[in-house]
Amino acid sequence: MKRKIKHAAARIRAVCAIGTAAFLMLANNTTAYASGISQSKIATGTEKLIADATTWLMVLAPVVAGLLIIYFCIRRSAADEMDQKKWNNRIVVAIVSCIGAVLGSATLNIIIGYYQ
Repeated sequence: MKRKIKHAAARIRAVCAIGTAAFLMLANNTTAYASGISQSKIATGTEKLIADATTWLMVLAPVVAGLLIIYFCIRRSAADEMDQKKWNNRIVVAIVSCIGAVLGSATLNIIIGYYQ
Protein backbone atom coordinates (compact mmCIF):
# COMPACT_ATOMS: atom_id res chain seq x y z
CA MET A 1 0.00 0.00 0.00
CA LYS A 2 2.86 2.36 0.84
CA ARG A 3 4.38 1.64 -2.56
CA LYS A 4 1.17 2.74 -4.32
CA ILE A 5 1.05 5.97 -2.31
CA LYS A 6 4.71 6.73 -3.11
CA HIS A 7 4.06 5.98 -6.80
CA ALA A 8 1.02 8.27 -6.84
CA ALA A 9 2.96 11.03 -5.09
CA ALA A 10 5.77 10.71 -7.64
CA ARG A 11 3.26 10.98 -10.47
CA ILE A 12 1.68 14.08 -8.93
CA ARG A 13 5.11 15.70 -8.53
CA ALA A 14 5.95 14.93 -12.17
CA VAL A 15 2.67 16.38 -13.41
CA CYS A 16 3.19 19.50 -11.30
CA ALA A 17 6.73 19.92 -12.64
CA ILE A 18 5.57 19.56 -16.24
CA GLY A 19 2.68 21.93 -15.65
CA THR A 20 4.96 24.52 -14.06
CA ALA A 21 7.44 24.27 -16.93
CA ALA A 22 4.65 24.64 -19.50
CA PHE A 23 3.24 27.65 -17.67
CA LEU A 24 6.64 29.34 -17.48
CA MET A 25 7.22 28.72 -21.19
CA LEU A 26 3.85 30.18 -22.10
CA ALA A 27 4.28 33.11 -19.71
CA ASN A 28 7.39 34.23 -21.55
CA ASN A 29 6.34 37.22 -23.67
CA THR A 30 9.07 36.90 -26.26
CA THR A 31 7.69 37.45 -29.74
CA ALA A 32 9.42 36.26 -32.87
CA TYR A 33 8.66 38.07 -36.09
CA ALA A 34 9.23 36.40 -39.41
CA SER A 35 8.65 38.50 -42.45
CA GLY A 36 7.91 37.06 -45.84
CA ILE A 37 7.39 33.47 -44.75
CA SER A 38 3.69 33.47 -45.61
CA GLN A 39 4.46 34.26 -49.26
CA SER A 40 7.31 31.79 -49.63
CA LYS A 41 6.95 28.79 -51.93
CA ILE A 42 7.42 26.39 -49.04
CA ALA A 43 4.55 27.88 -47.02
CA THR A 44 2.11 28.16 -49.91
CA GLY A 45 3.08 24.73 -51.25
CA THR A 46 2.64 23.09 -47.85
CA GLU A 47 -0.71 24.81 -47.45
CA LYS A 48 -1.89 23.51 -50.83
CA LEU A 49 -0.50 20.02 -50.11
CA ILE A 50 -2.41 19.78 -46.83
CA ALA A 51 -5.60 21.07 -48.47
CA ASP A 52 -5.34 18.51 -51.29
CA ALA A 53 -4.45 15.65 -48.92
CA THR A 54 -7.41 16.39 -46.66
CA THR A 55 -9.75 16.55 -49.65
CA TRP A 56 -8.52 13.19 -50.92
CA LEU A 57 -8.76 11.71 -47.42
CA MET A 58 -12.38 12.82 -47.13
CA VAL A 59 -13.12 10.96 -50.38
CA LEU A 60 -10.98 7.85 -49.86
CA ALA A 61 -11.77 7.12 -46.20
CA PRO A 62 -15.46 6.24 -46.76
CA VAL A 63 -14.66 4.24 -49.90
CA VAL A 64 -11.98 2.15 -48.19
CA ALA A 65 -14.15 1.74 -45.08
CA GLY A 66 -17.06 0.60 -47.23
CA LEU A 67 -14.93 -1.99 -48.98
CA LEU A 68 -13.58 -3.24 -45.65
CA ILE A 69 -17.07 -3.48 -44.19
CA ILE A 70 -18.25 -5.50 -47.18
CA TYR A 71 -15.24 -7.83 -46.79
CA PHE A 72 -15.83 -8.15 -43.04
CA CYS A 73 -19.53 -8.94 -43.59
CA ILE A 74 -18.63 -11.68 -46.07
CA ARG A 75 -16.11 -13.16 -43.61
CA ARG A 76 -18.63 -12.88 -40.76
CA SER A 77 -21.23 -14.81 -42.73
CA ALA A 78 -18.80 -17.74 -43.08
CA ALA A 79 -17.67 -17.70 -39.44
CA ASP A 80 -18.95 -19.55 -36.40
CA GLU A 81 -20.49 -17.79 -33.39
CA MET A 82 -17.23 -17.00 -31.62
CA ASP A 83 -15.62 -15.57 -34.73
CA GLN A 84 -18.73 -13.59 -35.61
CA LYS A 85 -18.14 -11.44 -32.52
CA LYS A 86 -14.63 -10.64 -33.72
CA TRP A 87 -15.90 -9.71 -37.18
CA ASN A 88 -18.62 -7.56 -35.62
CA ASN A 89 -15.95 -5.74 -33.62
CA ARG A 90 -13.90 -5.22 -36.77
CA ILE A 91 -16.93 -3.75 -38.55
CA VAL A 92 -17.48 -1.32 -35.68
CA VAL A 93 -13.79 -0.35 -35.69
CA ALA A 94 -13.95 0.29 -39.45
CA ILE A 95 -16.99 2.54 -39.04
CA VAL A 96 -15.48 4.50 -36.14
CA SER A 97 -12.16 4.85 -37.98
CA CYS A 98 -13.93 6.16 -41.05
CA ILE A 99 -15.79 8.73 -38.98
CA GLY A 100 -12.56 9.75 -37.26
CA ALA A 101 -10.67 10.10 -40.55
CA VAL A 102 -13.41 12.21 -42.13
CA LEU A 103 -13.77 14.44 -39.06
CA GLY A 104 -10.01 14.89 -38.75
CA SER A 105 -9.72 15.69 -42.43
CA ALA A 106 -12.58 18.16 -42.29
CA THR A 107 -11.06 19.84 -39.23
CA LEU A 108 -7.71 20.23 -40.98
CA ASN A 109 -9.48 21.57 -44.05
CA ILE A 110 -11.29 24.17 -41.95
CA ILE A 111 -8.07 25.22 -40.19
CA ILE A 112 -6.23 25.55 -43.52
CA GLY A 113 -9.18 27.57 -44.85
CA TYR A 114 -8.48 30.29 -42.30
CA TYR A 115 -4.98 30.78 -43.67
CA GLN A 116 -6.09 31.39 -47.23
